[in-house]
Parts: sequence; C-alpha cells; structure tokens
Amino acid sequence: MSQPRTSLPLGPLSALIATFFFSINDAAIKFLSGDYALHQIVLTRSLIGLAILLIVIVPFQGGVSALRTKRLGMHGLRGLCVVFANTTFFLGLAVLPLADAMAVFFISPLLITLFGAVLLGEVIGPRRKAAVAAGMIGVLIMIRPGASDFNLALLLPLVSAVAYALLHVLTRKIGTTDSAATMAVFIQIVFIVVSACVGLLLGHGAYENAGGEMISFLLRAWHWPATADWPILFLLGCSIAFGGFFISQAYRVSEASLIAPLEYAAMPMGVLFGIVIFGEWPAPTTWIGMTLIIGAGLFVFWRETKVGDAPVPDRPRVRR
Repeated sequence: MSQPRTSLPLGPLSALIATFFFSINDAAIKFLSGDYALHQIVLTRSLIGLAILLIVIVPFQGGVSALRTKRLGMHGLRGLCVVFANTTFFLGLAVLPLADAMAVFFISPLLITLFGAVLLGEVIGPRRKAAVAAGMIGVLIMIRPGASDFNLALLLPLVSAVAYALLHVLTRKIGTTDSAATMAVFIQIVFIVVSACVGLLLGHGAYENAGGEMISFLLRAWHWPATADWPILFLLGCSIAFGGFFISQAYRVSEASLIAPLEYAAMPMGVLFGIVIFGEWPAPTTWIGMTLIIGAGLFVFWRETKVGDAPVPDRPRVRR
C-alpha cells in the first residue's frame, strides 16, 4: 500500500533530526578515540541511551508493554547489523578525517535506495535513478579510487555502509508491526550485550599493541572515564537514543528511497565538526562531490513529495 500523505512530512523530518544527532555522535566518538577502547565508549553510550529511551521516549509510545514483539530474531539481526556498521565505521574514523570517512560511508543512502527497490519492491523512477547516479559520482569524486594517495582504511566505512543499508531494509520490514521505540530499545540492548562481551574477553588490553592505531582503538585496556569526559559520554547517550528513535521512525513510515538521500544532510555537519573540532579542512574535490551528493538528495526529496501530491501515485504496493 502506498504511504499516506500524512507520513511524508513525518518521515523526512525524523530523518533530518536523526542525522543531526548521529553527526554529534560521530564527532564525539572521534574525539574520545585516543583515550578509550571503542567498545567501552559504545557500552557506556548505550547504557545511557537505553536509560533515556526507557525514561523519556517509551512512556510516550505506549509504555513498556508496547515493547512486546513477535519478531525478536529480526530485532537481533538488525542489532547485529548496526553493531557491525558502527564498529567498522568508527575504526576507520580513528585514522581518517571526519569528512573523508563520512564521504565513503555515504554510499549507504544509495545502497538503501537500491535495496529498497530490490528487496522491498519499491519503485525508483528514471528521474530518481538519475539523481542516485549523480550522488554516486559525487562519492567517487571524494574517495578518488585509484589515486596514488588512496587509503585502504577507506574500505572500513564502505563495509559499514553495506551493513547500514541492510539495517534499514530490515527496519522497513519490522516497521509494519513494531514501533520506532521498540526498534531503538532492542538495538541498544544488542549494543550492550556485544560490547560487554568484548570487554570481558579483551578489555584487559593485552593485545593493544598488536597493530596500528585502529587495533589499539579496538583492543585498548578499559579504564574508568575521566570526570571531564562524562559530559561527552552523556551527550553520546542522548545522541544515540534520540538518533536511533528518529531514524527508525523515518524508515518505518516512509519508503527507503525517500529517506535515504536525506541522510546526506550529515555531510555539511560532518565537514563543520571536522573544521571546528579537529582542524580538518576538506580538499576541493570533497566540496565538489558533496555538492553533487546534496543536490541529488534534495532532488529525490522534491521528486518524492511531488509524486505524493499527484492524484494517482506512481508507486506500486510495497511487498510486506
């Protein structure tokens, strides 16, 4: 069934809010990456995020009883997808400029649009195909495959993008029966379980020096956070709680091909945080590519809203 017209503003707005929170999350984790192990940051963030979800969001979504689900296995698979996406992305983020890592990762909205068509039966018209192609060209301009200074670490956010795309295909499927709050809560539970297991097995730090900076970030010894870092960790918890809720809501109520390009709004945010916090100025090719990507995303959004206003929608029934 085509989406109700009332869902069109809710989906895009939720996606833009989520993108803002995720951009804060990325910058904060990069900021802490030199002092703490990745999974210690993730565990602390998710404990705080889960508490915020249960106290602030869940009561307005029907209470704890609304968290009941008959699709526990799919929630677990979705959680593992996002854990894998986060781990690979943040490992790359430890050694890459923020804008570069985000540039590679932002092939994910293109993959989401593609997977939405292939796996969910959503239709991509010729104009949206052209916009997706323009966005792809923008990504290629920024990552410069084949260049002499190509960094193999760029493959990590690329792998992350694939996992993230699969995550939101699952979100579309689960969203027909479960709420955004339910999806956000189960993701944080998976984060907590996986991170706690990693901490128990590898938190001693014995293998911290087994490789370079990325390995150190993954296997560093866990220790109690400094007092000055707790506000950042609390900010991380807020960002993952609200970001996770709003992105689940976006993909739950709107088609993947509409929401995915709107996540490109994180690009200028990432560039801004990179300049202000880390002093990382993007190369000229980054600006060119980013212009193409954002333009493509805005066109897809404009095109989708025009289709939504048409008397006869050109989208067929989405397979449930």
